[in-house]
Amino acid sequence: MEEKVLEILKGVLVLEQVDKSISSSNCDKWDSMAQLNISVELEAEFGVSLEPEDIAAFSSYEDIVRVLKEKGITD
Repeated sequence: MEEKVLEILKGVLVLEQVDKSISSSNCDKWDSMAQLNISVELEAEFGVSLEPEDIAAFSSYEDIVRVLKEKGITD
């Protein structure tokens, strides 16, 4: 699951490389529109429904992984 999250971030943010330290505070491309696109991709990839508060909590890779784990996604 964690590698898939990194791949989604890489694709949505159009970056050559990403790592687990990526966040909205250290990536200029991570804006509100990118946040929504990340959410859409996560829902499609993992078959989850994200609530607005989940999406609002996404400010880093770690936040995304935490929310997905709370929703029962482990792999």
